Amino acid sequence: MSLSEDGGYGGDGHRGPETGQTRTRLPDSGGDPYGSARRSRTGMSSRNLVTIVGVIVLLLAAIAFANRGGSGNNESPTDSPKDSGAGAAQPTAPTGTKPVGGKSGGIATGFAKTEQGAQSAAANYAVALNSDGMYKNESRHAIVDTVYAPSVAASRKNGLDKAYSDAAALGRAGLKPDGTVPKGMTFVSRATPVGTKIESFKGDTAKVSVWYSALFGLAGARSQNPVTESWYTSTFDLLWTGGDWKVSNSTQKDGPAPIGRDQPAASAEDMTKAVQGYGGFTYAR
Repeated sequence: MSLSEDGGYGGDGHRGPETGQTRTRLPDSGGDPYGSARRSRTGMSSRNLVTIVGVIVLLLAAIAFANRGGSGNNESPTDSPKDSGAGAAQPTAPTGTKPVGGKSGGIATGFAKTEQGAQSAAANYAVALNSDGMYKNESRHAIVDTVYAPSVAASRKNGLDKAYSDAAALGRAGLKPDGTVPKGMTFVSRATPVGTKIESFKGDTAKVSVWYSALFGLAGARSQNPVTESWYTSTFDLLWTGGDWKVSNSTQKDGPAPIGRDQPAASAEDMTKAVQGYGGFTYAR
């Protein structure tokens, strides 16, 4: 495309009258040549306003419906929860049912003979069996007597005594051969359950899996075994005996472990303060 001699674009056939440029005139609308366009914009704004108001009304209705549904789930907090089929995940929310009736040596006891009670027992037992109390003879025996069924407690004590008295294993954990903690260090062994799952539930037996993270190591300025995080799944065979759930057997496997977030590790001092300042939880559903 080239410029014509009079400054217009194209040849003579594209020129407007006299000036060589094409012009388009709108019909006369009473002195306001843009009146029809303004009315069009006004009409579009009205439609937009109606649409926005409609969306807001729908959102308010949805919120009201959700709130009504949530309150309906808690209308009878004293009713006993209905256990679902085996393998279905259950939320760790309050159910209104008292989960435990007592405790022994700091470990919750007296669980209900329900799926909920079995899951609560398994979660609490995972915490106890992964605590630092397992590294001392007296507290370990007390934990075993509380957690395991009487029929297997004695044999479990013998096996665990051998495992926790192994000098090489204790050394790898950063402890002294007698299981004591080096001066100036804080020993950390703590489990935090993330969720539980009923594998099977029938009569006086139940199988429950507990997924949890575990902190383990020595917190201290000169620690050669800093506190690290691991993930495990322990599966407990539970037996209803003496009016409570007790462990008859258990297995453990690694993971599933999430991808670690890019966060700076705490200093030895901050880790020590956290461990000493924050107590572990007693888990109950």
